Amino acid sequence: MAQIRKMDCQLTIKSSADKFYDVFRTKAQLTPKMSNGLVADIKLLQGDWNSVGAVRLWSYDFEGKSHMVKEMLESVDDENKTMVYKLVEGELLNYYKSWRTILSITPAGAGSLVKWTMEFEKQDENIPDPVKNADYLIALAGNIDAYLLKA
Repeated sequence: MAQIRKMDCQLTIKSSADKFYDVFRTKAQLTPKMSNGLVADIKLLQGDWNSVGAVRLWSYDFEGKSHMVKEMLESVDDENKTMVYKLVEGELLNYYKSWRTILSITPAGAGSLVKWTMEFEKQDENIPDPVKNADYLIALAGNIDAYLLKA
């Protein structure tokens, strides 16, 4: 019987928690500019950019190939700087029955701690854990941090 699994990855960054959270909370459409090539494009398909229920189409490069994923902003907790995204379409669903990504940012000294939690249910037990996806999310956070530090 399949079960929901979790995988966490985290990165300490130099940007403030407020500044980094604001990128994902209110400026998602700017991530292609900030990602240093990891995100090619993002389009709003439903709702508005900042509301729960918004559906966005991300075009991104992963392992040297172009991919697209459609996600819905499932919940937001501004006080705790946490956002939950649910995958509704995309290649990942060929391997996973369900996929949610939780982004949490907490202050840590002069910077912050960015934590990504992936919740997923594999299509079958032969599907590997999404370690490369975790690496991608860490690289994305690092690139956005570098951009914010230069701005």
